[in-house]
Amino acid sequence: MDLAGKVAIVTGGASGLGRATVAAYVAKGVKVAIFDMNEDKANEVIAELGADNVAFFNVNVADENSVKTAVAGVVEKFGALHICNNYAGIASACKTYGKNGVFPLDQYMQVININLVGTFNVSRYAAEQMAKNDPFNDDGGRGVIINTASVAGYEGQIGQLAYSASKGGVIGMTLPMARDLASYGIRVNTIVPGLIHTPLFEAMPEPVYKSLEASVCYPQRLGQPSEIAHMSVFIAENDYVNGECIRLDGAIRMQPR
Repeated sequence: MDLAGKVAIVTGGASGLGRATVAAYVAKGVKVAIFDMNEDKANEVIAELGADNVAFFNVNVADENSVKTAVAGVVEKFGALHICNNYAGIASACKTYGKNGVFPLDQYMQVININLVGTFNVSRYAAEQMAKNDPFNDDGGRGVIINTASVAGYEGQIGQLAYSASKGGVIGMTLPMARDLASYGIRVNTIVPGLIHTPLFEAMPEPVYKSLEASVCYPQRLGQPSEIAHMSVFIAENDYVNGECIRLDGAIRMQPR
């Protein structure tokens, strides 16, 4: 896909991995709609990258009407939709059973609803719009959906039950969704990040931070949001990448704790 002139949705685009991806897309000539609930942070991105290039939609990804309305708004504003990146998500730290009792069901469901159901919810409405596009290449390509999982979806640590289940679900959706949408010329892939340096890590004591870096095989450091963004651009541009879950993790394999 030639990215110049294309239109993208980036959920969670106001910060972290999403923000880095918004910047990478704009640099390639893409118009980007940020789906987020943090308007102040989104406005910072718009101020940096330009209101002609980036728009903000206040979206709860787990709410059907919120997503449906926002996706329609993107098409109304920019004229089409070609790329959808799903980054919006939350973490959780709770054991199935521990000293505080059983894992509260409402807490578990919140993680599943945002990380897994939210990813599916945005993807389905994005696909509906992409299917209306005229093909942009000789293969009949009309769009690409790029979801985000985590190495926790394969190697969840103690206390990561809900998070791992949600990200494992995203991994599990990748191939069947790609197969569902193949006849429309819509590709589906998933980025599987390892330890990525987001603002969360800046509050950690240096010994803890260094220990995390040392757990990575090579290069022995945390990944950068720009490296996730680079992978997203690569997936969007390379029309033969489909149905894949691509680990970007420095060959780390997470231990139980």
